[in-house]
Amino acid sequence: MLDIAGVQPGATQIVPRSVDGWTAGFPTEWVTGQERDALIAVKMDDQPLPTVHGYPARLIVPGLYGYVSATKWLTEIELTTLEAFDAYWIRLGWSKLGPILTQSRIDVPSDGSNVAKGIVPVAGVAWAPERGISAVEISVDGEAWQPATLATAISDKTWVQWRYDWPAGDLPGGPYVLRVRATDGLGTLQEEGPSPPAPDGARGYHTITVDVS
Repeated sequence: MLDIAGVQPGATQIVPRSVDGWTAGFPTEWVTGQERDALIAVKMDDQPLPTVHGYPARLIVPGLYGYVSATKWLTEIELTTLEAFDAYWIRLGWSKLGPILTQSRIDVPSDGSNVAKGIVPVAGVAWAPERGISAVEISVDGEAWQPATLATAISDKTWVQWRYDWPAGDLPGGPYVLRVRATDGLGTLQEEGPSPPAPDGARGYHTITVDVS
């Protein structure tokens, strides 16, 4: 669609608008500078897009947080400059650039749960859209990081499942703290220091506590 419209060289921001007036905004080069599977979705499972998912059209841009890109009930796409317009969340203090950070999480066991002594499966997902995940590691009670096993990801744009078989058979009973971290496909380690979601994405190692009995 951008090729058909003819993007002028000075257009540095793409601004999608929703039927209710909501706006997002992201750099034009994010979808024109390299091969990305950004799309305007009009169907889901080969059926017209349901209203709850954004009928009649929804914009999806891999690698960017939804607050700067994902637009349901799409009615218009404007080409402008980064300086000329601030979209909805930018006016509320969020960062104008919203690339998704490298993150990982523990899904099982759940925080605060009790596990029996033996081999305890610890598993979850990790993601770094566009960059992919090259490694996931687990640390128990601050001890050395241990590698988890990665499943085969669909692509670098999707999350990947991981699993670590924790040898808890000979451990004394009691609480243990488990942490997870990921390394992206470029070799960059996930940031350890926590931060809130605003203004440009949450950081930190997901941490849970479980009781071994």
